[in-house]
Amino acid sequence: MRKSLQFILVGLAAMTGLTISPTIVAAQDLELRVGPGGVGVYDRDRDLDRYDGYERRGRRGCDPNDALDIARSEGLRRAQIVRMSPRSIVVQGMTRRGPDRMTFANRRGCPEI
Repeated sequence: MRKSLQFILVGLAAMTGLTISPTIVAAQDLELRVGPGGVGVYDRDRDLDRYDGYERRGRRGCDPNDALDIARSEGLRRAQIVRMSPRSIVVQGMTRRGPDRMTFANRRGCPEI
């Protein structure tokens, strides 16, 4: 009798745990933010849905400003775009050794050629 009672209690505890776990998981979608505007509760799913289509509508190629930023971070001073084509962007500037050029593919992320 005692064994069967323990078995029933363990089964009830397991079932109770299974019914509580989805509510705990669902509560993780809310985020509490504290900022200059005060305290606010934000739903993470709603924020993702709002900006979901934004990334797909962006430019497909390399942004010229991104190419300039990458060239400057690689050590090119006074960088300026010399030539833009459908396939590449050429940036010219000065380094310690003198004038230099960098060529970037006209793809997202501006990979250097």
